[in-house]
Amino acid sequence: MTENSILLEIRNLKKHFPIYKGIFRSAAGWVKAVDGISLKLKKGEVLGLVGESGCGKTTAGRSILRLLEPTAGEVLFYSHGQAEPINVTTAPPKVIKKLRQDMQIIYQDPQSSLNERMTVGSIVSEPLLVHKIGAPSDREQEAEKLLKAVGLEGDHMARYPHQFSGGQRQRIAIARALCLKPKLIIADEAVSALDVSIQAQVLLLLKELQNEFNLTYIFITHDLAVVRYITNRVAVMYLGRIVESAATEELFNNPQHPYSEALISAVPVPDPDYRVRRILLQGDVPSPIDPPPGCHFHPRCRYAEDICRNETPTYRELSPDRFVSCHLADKLNLWSFSK
Repeated sequence: MTENSILLEIRNLKKHFPIYKGIFRSAAGWVKAVDGISLKLKKGEVLGLVGESGCGKTTAGRSILRLLEPTAGEVLFYSHGQAEPINVTTAPPKVIKKLRQDMQIIYQDPQSSLNERMTVGSIVSEPLLVHKIGAPSDREQEAEKLLKAVGLEGDHMARYPHQFSGGQRQRIAIARALCLKPKLIIADEAVSALDVSIQAQVLLLLKELQNEFNLTYIFITHDLAVVRYITNRVAVMYLGRIVESAATEELFNNPQHPYSEALISAVPVPDPDYRVRRILLQGDVPSPIDPPPGCHFHPRCRYAEDICRNETPTYRELSPDRFVSCHLADKLNLWSFSK
């Protein structure tokens, strides 16, 4: 991975939420939603961020965009034409507003993320209005062009969000995200609220738009079948930390972390001749308020040894562009999922 190909670099990013108690609302503890993640994202790449509900995926995505203020760490964005990256976590408001043109988000629920009182044309063109780009007629033309790019018609501009189906509303949200011609889009469970057939249409649309607009995606989801279809690389999160990251097919065929192994074993495969050993994790996900010592996954890991219970594993590179956070990764012979 060459430095000049990197679009986004995340260094030890943390987001902790205070727990207030008592009359004076003093902080009695912290919810460690994101507890030190590090990643590099190349231009044109689709990175899948996966894990169980509550592992911190959405919080990580919003902290990267600084929609939530990070507690610690750095997010470096390599903007076009800049000699040095922009530090998103410390940039002043003027720089952040300018940076919004390059970094956009698609939310999980299009019904709640679209203003029901605005027409579709106004919703899609609003980013241009906020950033004072173009005349009103130009903004209207651009909105119509984007709606056609996502499979809708120009005469839909005068309608309101409630007049559309769920899949159509998500297409509107995608058009709005594309309005400023961003370099990075974070898709936060962008298809999880849609029917399966509509999911396939939206995923195909996202792949087509990536080629057309030269986009880079971070795709946040718990659906590993979706991840395998659309991503180049996958980062697996557990309890606020990344436990493994690798190229998509490499991770699916030969996971190196026990948690990745268990997740992949649960993915249904539409092939009656395909046999895989289902791995059932015991117990519940520990609380992010009081995570277990050592490796966070050790209470549910069938391979755990004493070192796992006492020492925190380092997030290390096993092979080029393949990282894992496990004491036993070098000696475990995990199940292979290749047919």
